[in-house]
Amino acid sequence: MPSPITSPILLGTPAMMSRRKIEERILKKQQEIQELESQMREARAYIQALQDVAKMLPREGDAERETSDVSPAGETMRSGSMVADARDAILAARKALHVVDILKASGRENNRKNRTGMSGSLAAYVRRREVFTRPKPNTYGLIELSTSENASNPQPRPAAQSSLPEDFGLDRVDETTH
Repeated sequence: MPSPITSPILLGTPAMMSRRKIEERILKKQQEIQELESQMREARAYIQALQDVAKMLPREGDAERETSDVSPAGETMRSGSMVADARDAILAARKALHVVDILKASGRENNRKNRTGMSGSLAAYVRRREVFTRPKPNTYGLIELSTSENASNPQPRPAAQSSLPEDFGLDRVDETTH
């Protein structure tokens, strides 16, 4: 049995030196772990940003339809959306359709939620004067169809019937001042 005076632990000899080295190595590895965790957080943030950008781009299957779905305003519609389905239904009918008929043609159920959603989506385009028209309440057409119809079938305007005097809007010269 070693005496208390000659014990390597008490004298601070090689056993004490190896303990310090081990503690230093532990600290060094902990710092490496913190740096790697920081890199992982940055990499996860980068991946999330890429995923967000990918969600904004059209899906690969939509690339073929993208050229046919470009509106006069230059906006694209995602295939399978209510708006794209409505456009396809109206194009197929070649005339303005009621919301119920648009839902039938697009294979969607005729319920309050779908009618409201379809009407709201199409109304937003009508307000911006893009892609769709609203010739009657809850009836939607396409700008491209209405312009082609007007060009091929010019309709003479009926004479305006009103109770306005014939000289309405003309500047009258006051005869008393001359």
